[in-house]
Amino acid sequence: MSRLKLGQGWAPYVLLSPFVVLFLVFGLFPILFSFFLMFHSWDPVQGIGSMEYVGLDNLSFAVEDPLVWTSMKNTLWLAVASGLPQHLVAIPLAYLINERLGSWRNAAMGVYFLPYITSTVAIAIMFSTLFSTDYGAVNAMLQALAQSSWLGSVLPQSNIDWLGQPGTIKPVVALVVFWRYVGFNVILYVAAMQSIPRDLYEAARMDGAGSGRIFWFITLPQLKPMMYFGVTLTVIGGLQLFEEPFILTGGKGGIEYAGMTTAMYMYRTAFDFNDFGLASAISWMLFVVILLLTVLTNRAFKTRGE
Repeated sequence: MSRLKLGQGWAPYVLLSPFVVLFLVFGLFPILFSFFLMFHSWDPVQGIGSMEYVGLDNLSFAVEDPLVWTSMKNTLWLAVASGLPQHLVAIPLAYLINERLGSWRNAAMGVYFLPYITSTVAIAIMFSTLFSTDYGAVNAMLQALAQSSWLGSVLPQSNIDWLGQPGTIKPVVALVVFWRYVGFNVILYVAAMQSIPRDLYEAARMDGAGSGRIFWFITLPQLKPMMYFGVTLTVIGGLQLFEEPFILTGGKGGIEYAGMTTAMYMYRTAFDFNDFGLASAISWMLFVVILLLTVLTNRAFKTRGE
């Protein structure tokens, strides 16, 4: 009987052990090892014996490295330029889908969600083709408009090197990120709208409120918790942006590093330059920035009096 009781008491821990082991090995250990590496100089090619304690030298070098701040500015620009429009478009679009499409709602949600589950490599290749200098559809469309309408005086007369100029790299990357993630936010907001009691809408309509006032005074306030969740995910994801700019710029950040994000520079520092100590210092700097902006997001959505 005692053995049976012991087995029953340990059963939850045995069932949880696979997750705990995987988290310790692939979650907690890399975090702690990264923090440890921040204070060391280490070239992994030379083995663990080459690790040398350097104190705060890595962090000091990262703070003084102009490329770190260039990549940080690019990251913040892309996070704002791609993240803010996502929610400004997703909320009214979700409202239209939820209120107007009826039985077509699920089909529309599936179409908008498709870019989110599509391979990032496939998306980046598609947009690289669209924005190609010589054969891209975007340049072809602009040239056709310039030759056949009054817009010819304001449109460029020659093809634009979208991914080869500092002024156009970031807008293209931001467009790709926006296109990929706006559908994810639409799904979030549609799900939140479906949980709003219909009695609120019926009472508002009985009082003579139109669609605009219902959206502004009922739907938006009820969406605040989901908006907080969605914006927080956008902030964290935008500051960790890596795949889209990495593929679109060939992994180098583009000309004058205009498309270099902090995550890209951290990756290049570690795997191109074999300086894992400096890369760890950059990663912890990025962690601090994400933490601060997440706290600011929390305060922005915090209800007065809480």
